[in-house]
Formats: sequence, structure tokens, C-alpha cells
Amino acid sequence: MEKTARKYLEETRNYSEEDARFMEMAIRLSEDNVDSGGGPFGAVIVRDGEVIATGANRVVPNSDPTAHAEVMAIRSACAKLGTFQLTGCTVYSSCEPCPMCLSALYWAGVSRICYGNTKADAKAINFDDSFIYDQLELSYDERSIKCEHFMRSDALRAFRKWEEKEDKTAY
Repeated sequence: MEKTARKYLEETRNYSEEDARFMEMAIRLSEDNVDSGGGPFGAVIVRDGEVIATGANRVVPNSDPTAHAEVMAIRSACAKLGTFQLTGCTVYSSCEPCPMCLSALYWAGVSRICYGNTKADAKAINFDDSFIYDQLELSYDERSIKCEHFMRSDALRAFRKWEEKEDKTAY
């Protein structure tokens, strides 16, 4: 039988008091951020019951389309811990992470993601990422952003240099 991905995750009613405390913190960040000119998104990164970092959506105030709450929290946590690996961390986000943030969370190596609002809730207030999911399912020639591939043999020089580097940090 072919396995199909679930399009949504059922809301759990069985969560710990600690989970509730950190989620409430993310939700408060999202509410406060609206008052300070940002989007309604907040994130908290926790390891072993300790808050490592927080982040709020600063896309408009920073004129930075990547300044989502989760990305801001990842940047802060990595700087604080002096590493790009957030293994063992849980991210509490006021909303289900968008495709960019979800990718960043995978790259950061977090162990768990907890969220409040869903992507459908975000879409209902015009934070709609469904077009990105749709685009990723298309072939390159069908996507709205034109992609071109050239000069691979030249670009591979840096990859070879990296591969030969003895003191590199693998990730």
C-alpha cells in the first residue's frame, strides 16, 4: 500500500504543563509583535526545559522576507550556543511553520516542533503559503520563477575545493 502524507495534524489535547507554558510564551510574543509593527508570529526555542532563544516576525520592520519568527529564533539560538546544530531543542511556534521555516528547522536539526495556529488559520488572514507548496510540486519549466542551470563545471570547483579541505566542519 502506498503511503500518503497527511495534509494536517490533529490538535492534541494531551500536552504537558511545560509545553503549555512555552507555547503561551510564543503566543504572547506573537501578540506583542503585532503591537510593535511585526506579523502575528512568535517562536521559542527550548532545550532541557530552558529557553535558549525567542523570535518574532520582523519581515516588515526589517524589510527582510526571511525574518520569520522561527528563523529569527534559530539565528539567536545558534549565536547564543555557538553552533549551527540545535539537536535536542524543541521549537514552540504560535503558527505552523511555513515551508522556509520548516526547512530551516530541519537544517538546524531540532528534535521537535510544536505549533498553535495551522497553515489554514494563517491563510484565513492572508498569510497564504499554499502557492509555495503548489510550486514545489511542479517541474522547473512550469514554475512561476524561471530557473536556469549553467556553468556547472565552473561551479563545481568550489565543491571540489570543499571536498579536499581537511579542516572543514561537516554538516
